[in-house]
Amino acid sequence: MKQIAKELSVKLSQVKSVIELTNEGNTIPFIARYRKEVTGALDEVIIRDILERWNYLMHLEERKKEVIRIIEEQGKLTEDLVKKINKATKLQEVEDLYRPYKQKRRTKASIAKERGLEPLANWMLTLPDEGDLNAEAAKYINEEKEVLTTSDAINGAKDIIAEYVSDQAEIRKWIRFETLKYGKIQSLVKNEEQDEKRVYEMYYDYEEPINRIVPHRVLALNRGEKEDILKITIKPDVDKIIRYLNEALIADKYHSPVAGEVAAAIEDGYKRLIQPSIEREVRNELTEKAEEQAILVFSENLRKLLLQPPLKGKIVLGVDPAYRTGCKLAVVDETGKVLQIDVIYPHPPKAKREEAKEKVLKMLRNYGIEMVAIGNGTASRETEEFIADVLKLDNNGVVYMIVNEAGASVYSASELAREEFPDLQVEERSAVSIARRLQDPLAELVKIDPKSVGVGQYQHDVSQKKLQESLNFVVETVVNQVGVNVNTASPSLLQYVSGLTKTVANNIKKYREENGKFKNRKELKNIPRLGAKTYEQCIGFLRIVDGEEPLDRTSIHPENYPVVEALLEKIGMKKEDIGTEELIKRLNKIDMEDLSQTLNVGYLTLKDILDALKRPERDPRDDLPKPLLRKDVLKMEDLKPGMELQGTVRNVVDFGAFIDIGVKQDGLVHISNMSNEYVKHPLDVVSVGDIVTVWVLDVDVKKGRIALTMLKE
Repeated sequence: MKQIAKELSVKLSQVKSVIELTNEGNTIPFIARYRKEVTGALDEVIIRDILERWNYLMHLEERKKEVIRIIEEQGKLTEDLVKKINKATKLQEVEDLYRPYKQKRRTKASIAKERGLEPLANWMLTLPDEGDLNAEAAKYINEEKEVLTTSDAINGAKDIIAEYVSDQAEIRKWIRFETLKYGKIQSLVKNEEQDEKRVYEMYYDYEEPINRIVPHRVLALNRGEKEDILKITIKPDVDKIIRYLNEALIADKYHSPVAGEVAAAIEDGYKRLIQPSIEREVRNELTEKAEEQAILVFSENLRKLLLQPPLKGKIVLGVDPAYRTGCKLAVVDETGKVLQIDVIYPHPPKAKREEAKEKVLKMLRNYGIEMVAIGNGTASRETEEFIADVLKLDNNGVVYMIVNEAGASVYSASELAREEFPDLQVEERSAVSIARRLQDPLAELVKIDPKSVGVGQYQHDVSQKKLQESLNFVVETVVNQVGVNVNTASPSLLQYVSGLTKTVANNIKKYREENGKFKNRKELKNIPRLGAKTYEQCIGFLRIVDGEEPLDRTSIHPENYPVVEALLEKIGMKKEDIGTEELIKRLNKIDMEDLSQTLNVGYLTLKDILDALKRPERDPRDDLPKPLLRKDVLKMEDLKPGMELQGTVRNVVDFGAFIDIGVKQDGLVHISNMSNEYVKHPLDVVSVGDIVTVWVLDVDVKKGRIALTMLKE
């Protein structure tokens, strides 16, 4: 625990609290929100880091015990070895120490040992000052054991020495460090004809120091190798490593008659056994770090995407653009309920533009539509032009927004969508999803596998298990930070609430359908499979907006209702007054320290309670800048270098950010064009959903590329 506290710069007491709370069955969102006093207000990310590190160290301890047991059973355990194993802080160190005692498949060395050549190898390793190697080797000639000549004996002994060198933990550690610090990674083209689009051209003859290569290049090289286009090798300073090995194992005994053969065995041990093994380890380490970075970037992008501000209370027209099959339209009311579905053909080959115009105008007027959401897929910009033209005819101040429809088709074809809209076609469901994404991005996006939301980089090249775990953690964190209306939430949203499973989420929906809306939080105790512990974990995150108990619409946990009642009585207010100006005025006059002691409640918990009483239905997304809404359309041909534009950040990657500036193609702001100061990572400057001012640097209409800058000339 001390180690974790030191590594993560937190107090030992905080680490202990997190582990104890988790062992008691509490979830990360619950600990972060409702146990701030116990943890010292640690957030979800730090809590998860503590738990991940704790699990790693527990696994490390288990492995140490196992390794010590196996070596002891072999009768080879020494006090010194036990000390070294127990001191190890990484699994790799434990495996290095275990290596000499590991049951190996038959190797050159094990065959040589079967032939009785180990004593000869040991004699050679003593580097005697005198003696004749051939004469010594002759003692081991044995036809039965297939040692027919002195050369056979010497070569067998050298195989044993090579493996001995390869098994030394300290030697491996030094070589691994040396390779990582001073080695290079090289890629050469293997199958050029397979790279039709010349995606990997820059890597056809490429070399870079290992300690300087950036994560996205590691993943690009790995992909090129996997596709059999590139050959990747690790190039250490072999001469330097062999010099080190000779100094470590021969030292000042070069005059020994066996020194030359021992040196040859050492070189063989490095080149045949250590180097390929270390190369694998170095590649694995580079890949692991690169994957961690890719997952981190994807997770951060996803978090920002899920936290996009909802445009509540708007009647929206969703448009799923297409050419041949027509643009599908869906009108949804303020609650997301579908009012009308239709299809128009404004583009070739049918090109019924006038008829399409009439249909859209009729919809705008019939339903009082306030916003149009256009998907950004095929035919998106042509559809945008068409909608912009129609809106000019309507003259009612209706605005439109291009909505990232990544994953909409995945959702539309899913069982979930079929259940929700059994009578609709796949594309019609897409139009509904696009409209709802504008109204409440979080509620709609949770229906889609997080990998499909289109804000990643190399997401198919990383460990899918780690990616899924990380993305699920992000979704769970965001859902619980925002809170969920238990009377309107879909099971897809409910299942991410602290403590709830898919089954319980479906049971909530079923109960709602059979009994009508929940009137209070206590009613949730009637849900099958929702026991006392689950109730404690989930209930603070579930809201009942117009129920019998006014506190149920807040983020205050029912365990603190008696505190709230005492507080309200003290200031002469009622529960019905929450959120009113008068209550806010009285709460602002309170002495927090004094009240905390009077009510016997923690200061941090009290602060959260007061915030919830002032803004009972507060949504953290409400404080974020609203999405960029448009009335007119821009073409790529309209862009000129130096032009100033407003855009929305669609995706952040290691080398920059892609910005939607209202033309067909997103523009790229390279990391070097983000700030006049050094930028370590684009995420330090921008996030998905940010509205930014950019200037056009360069436009390549043919290649569909736009270079942008955030630096004003």
